[in-house]
Amino acid sequence: MKFRPLYDRILVERVESEEVTKGGIILPDTAKEKPQQGKIIAVGHGRRLEDGKLVPLELKAGDTILFGKYSGTEIKIDGVEYLIMKEDDVLGLVE
Repeated sequence: MKFRPLYDRILVERVESEEVTKGGIILPDTAKEKPQQGKIIAVGHGRRLEDGKLVPLELKAGDTILFGKYSGTEIKIDGVEYLIMKEDDVLGLVE
């Protein structure tokens, strides 16, 4: 895949949620919520300030992040669903 987000945007692949609850109940697709955790696939070069300076992103490819339920824009690249979002939409980094 040849894709690079621009500026302070990141490309995220959602981490799939569990299909079985701790109690052993199997969840159908209609009952599952979309996961709010993902792995960063690619990042842009950074945010440009008003004075022209480039501020690099704190996140990097391979990081696992948490984001809001309605964050980002869904896209498909080579049949795989991804999200494109700004670094500001990320709630936290999972370590």
